[in-house]
Amino acid sequence: MVAIAVTDEQANDPAFELHTQRVNLAEQIVAHEWAQFQQVSNEGGPAECQSNWPTFHQMRLSQFLTWPSDLLSSYAADLDDADATHRNLLTEKYGRMMASTEGERYARDIEPHLPRLAPARSATQEQIIAQQVAWAAEFRAAYARLGEAMRVLRTGEDTRDDTSFETYLRGELGTYSQATLDLYGELVAATAAAGKNLTAMTITYTVILGGYADLAEAEAEA
Repeated sequence: MVAIAVTDEQANDPAFELHTQRVNLAEQIVAHEWAQFQQVSNEGGPAECQSNWPTFHQMRLSQFLTWPSDLLSSYAADLDDADATHRNLLTEKYGRMMASTEGERYARDIEPHLPRLAPARSATQEQIIAQQVAWAAEFRAAYARLGEAMRVLRTGEDTRDDTSFETYLRGELGTYSQATLDLYGELVAATAAAGKNLTAMTITYTVILGGYADLAEAEAEA
C-alpha cells in the first residue's frame, strides 16, 4: 500500500479525501490483477514475474495512479465482471500479445477463445496506441538511461521472448470493456490536449515509488 501522511488540515479537505479514495481504489485494482495473474498459465510453469509482487505492484500502481476515478471504477468493474463470467483479463492480455510474438500458435490455440473485437473498436485502439507510442519515444529521447530499462518500443521489434510496449498496450486495451476503453480514450485525449505525456506521468510515479524524488534524480542514478 502507498503510505500517505495525513495532516489535520488534509483530513478535513474533501479534495484530499477524494484523492485518498482514488489511491485506495488503484491499490484494490492492483491486488485484483495480481490474483488473476497468479492464475495465468505459462508454458514451462509459472513465470518468474508471477512471484515478484513488489515489481508488479510498483509498475501497475504507477499506471493506475494516472487514471481518474471514473476510469478506475470502470476497470474495477471489468475485473469483477471477468470473475463472475469465469474470464481472466490477465490471461487474455498475454494471449492477445501472442498475435505478434507467436503468430501460428496464437491463431491455432489462443484466438478462438478470445472475445472478438469489432473493426471500429480495433481502429479506436490503434489511435490510442499511436499516441502512446509517440509519447514513449519522446520520453526515451529525453531520459536515455531510464529509457534503456523500458520495453522495446514497436511491434516490429518483437521476438518470442521480448514483447514491445506497443504490443503490450494492444493486448491490454483489448481486454477493456467498451466503457473502460471510451474513458481511457478520453484520458489520452485530455492528456494530449494539455500538452502532457502519459508515459512521463506514469514513470514519474514509478520512480517515486522506487524511492527517488523525481525523474531527474532517477535518470542521474540509473
